[in-house]
Amino acid sequence: MTEITPTEHFRRIALCLQYDGSAYCGWQRQPRDPSVQETLERALAQLDPSGPATVVAAGRTDSGVHASAQVVHFDCAGPIPAHRWPAALNGRLPASIRVRSAVEVASDWHACFSATYRRYRYTIYNARIPNLFLAPWSWHRYQFRLDEGRMRAALEDMLGAHDFAAFERAGSARTHSRTTLQEVAVVRRGDLLEVELQASGFLYGMVRLVMGQLVAVGEGRLSLEAFSRRWRSQARDEVKEAAPPQGLCLLRVGYPSEIFHRAAWYDCQPRYLLEGSDAPPAAPGQSLH
Repeated sequence: MTEITPTEHFRRIALCLQYDGSAYCGWQRQPRDPSVQETLERALAQLDPSGPATVVAAGRTDSGVHASAQVVHFDCAGPIPAHRWPAALNGRLPASIRVRSAVEVASDWHACFSATYRRYRYTIYNARIPNLFLAPWSWHRYQFRLDEGRMRAALEDMLGAHDFAAFERAGSARTHSRTTLQEVAVVRRGDLLEVELQASGFLYGMVRLVMGQLVAVGEGRLSLEAFSRRWRSQARDEVKEAAPPQGLCLLRVGYPSEIFHRAAWYDCQPRYLLEGSDAPPAAPGQSLH
């Protein structure tokens, strides 16, 4: 659907929403499979039948990827005030999608083009024994204890503006593969590892490809030097492992000024707290069996 430029007859509304990506083919509308965009647009059409019912997102998450604070905008023709949109939409959306906040914004404000950064979190469960309650939200790596220090060093080397073509999946509509990696973090909480990447924008499939290589570094299967050479030389043919989608969450999207209350968008993905570890402490790279 084509976005309609707002006129005096339309108001522009920004939404902050969460979704469990497990049941969806991703954010973007697809011909045959259910998408978050299509589901949200159907709910909008029920509430604003005279409006364009077209939603624009800050980022297009892949199939199976979650979001704790995706930001979207749409133009509406009806009289519903901004603060009533969350309740009205949540009553028509499946439980896997929740609108947390809504504000009216200027007609030239854009969920994607006005953003200054996107931040993702990837969660890894690094223990021998599977955990049913972690499975939908993490990648279970049980073979070796990951070396978070090596993983952090690999990411910190990527900070700044670079060509990241090595971490771009085929099928991208972008005309170039340069972006700016602004912040990175690798934090271990017992058997859980949280990896966060913040950038001005991400290439198609970038975070999952980075995570696939990063885990190889953490397990000692890939040296720091080889990791650096691959992305610096744009060796896409050597980047063959992508992390699974369920561990990835769009954590938040930043703008020059905050448009939502911080409690609604800043850090809304809950962290699991596990009491202790399922095994005696292991050295980084040591087998967990």
